[in-house]
Amino acid sequence: MSTVSIQRQVNALHADRYAARADSFHPSPVRAVFEVSMLPGMISLAGGNPDLSLLPLGEVAEFAREIVAERGLEALQYGSGAGTEGLTNTICEVMAAEGTTAVPENILVTSGSQMALELIATMFCDPGDVVLAEGPTYVGAIGTFEGLQAEISHIALDSDGLIPEQLEQRIRELRAAGKTIKLLYTIPNFNNPAGVSLSLERRQQIVDICRAEGIAIVEDNPYGLLSFSGQYLPSLHGLDPENVFYLGSFSKIFSPGVRVGWLVAPVEVRNRLQLAAEATTICPSVLSQLLVERYITEFDWKAQIRASSELYRERAAASMAALGRYMPVGTTWTVPEGGFFTWVTLPAGHTTDDLLQPAIDNGVVFVPGSAFYADGSGANNFRIAFSFESAERLTEGIRRLGKALTSR
Repeated sequence: MSTVSIQRQVNALHADRYAARADSFHPSPVRAVFEVSMLPGMISLAGGNPDLSLLPLGEVAEFAREIVAERGLEALQYGSGAGTEGLTNTICEVMAAEGTTAVPENILVTSGSQMALELIATMFCDPGDVVLAEGPTYVGAIGTFEGLQAEISHIALDSDGLIPEQLEQRIRELRAAGKTIKLLYTIPNFNNPAGVSLSLERRQQIVDICRAEGIAIVEDNPYGLLSFSGQYLPSLHGLDPENVFYLGSFSKIFSPGVRVGWLVAPVEVRNRLQLAAEATTICPSVLSQLLVERYITEFDWKAQIRASSELYRERAAASMAALGRYMPVGTTWTVPEGGFFTWVTLPAGHTTDDLLQPAIDNGVVFVPGSAFYADGSGANNFRIAFSFESAERLTEGIRRLGKALTSR
């Protein structure tokens, strides 16, 4: 019997066994092009990977060796479901560097902030509940909310971030339709994928609207420290710690491979989220936590952040220049002040959903704009990630993309 025949039999065996939510999970558009991005000669404008070339790999290796040699029985064992005491204190230090105050008892360490997002969605969203989110928004958030059968309703943003008036209008419309709104999910600093940041004035407005309307805010902040200017705006959590759940991650400021993130929530909520976390992973990796703690406490990580931010600033500038040179007349793009991304809008008559294969044929891969909307909007948009490729390869990649766009 052929492999295909066996697979068909297995699929038929389980076809009626899946839960109703199983069809709600879809492949990530970013992960779907990951293998393509690894092909020889391919330039990737797709994935938001940090550039790890500036990491002190020798020191990190020595930290890992010392941890196993000196604390191996602890590092390789099960640990607390909340996270190690040392790391929760370290997280408070990291958040303070951006101007946000947190205390250890409100912190839950997770296996990346993606896990934190799923815990919150699992705890708060019933099937059919509405989650408000910027349009466009992070593809991983779309996958999480849709997988748990929540409905996503997008709120427009502009160069100053989420538009408060649009938020108020959408809340009225959804309430009039009898919908239950549970959360506002937002990336206020250097939004993924749009690259824009929520203005200072709007931060207070958004917090006040959600508090008055009884809607909790999920503030996802993986990029906040990667400011090109070194200036930081107040976090939404700092403006309303009782109603804002804060998500943080070491993936962009240290290493995505360690899979260490965290959430900050009122202690009663944090405790319930810990129960859900323990039912999923038992505990976060102790070895990873000790490595992160050692890096933050024994290395000049702030200087590392400054160096990385300068590198990303240079690459962002190269991307802007290349867009101006190689994109069609009338193309616009956001001008980020930090983070990993810019959001490109093509002039009328151009779409990106059918551009991916011609682009790949030209040796460049990207993610079409529709991937960042739950409703399939964004047909004339695409995201450029400038964090990983060199300035020269970014310029060449955008040239190749422009060629694919005009040769269709």
